[in-house]
Amino acid sequence: MASSAKIEFLYWEDCPSHPQAMKLLREVMAEMGIESPIERIEVLTDEDAARLRFPGSPTIRVGGKDIDPTGAAQMGAALTCRVYRLEDGRFSPVPSKELIRNALAAEAG
Repeated sequence: MASSAKIEFLYWEDCPSHPQAMKLLREVMAEMGIESPIERIEVLTDEDAARLRFPGSPTIRVGGKDIDPTGAAQMGAALTCRVYRLEDGRFSPVPSKELIRNALAAEAG
């Protein structure tokens, strides 16, 4: 499945979980046969965070939409590490592969 969806990966360098999130994103894309480029956006300042509506690192957007819009809305915009709620209710510093997969599938239509 080739997808032309715009995939954005927003991160703050000081947050230790962004390399793992990028790895998960690449794995899911490979599993789904998606070869879209990933636009890496490093968020450097609080001003950048506000301008980009950045709810924390790592943030993945597909087609301009956050893969976890509910979680993003709860976080606000800040230069901080992000927390995701997994399917089983636990919290994680990275999104689940399922969350990534669902967002990519929804955008692919």
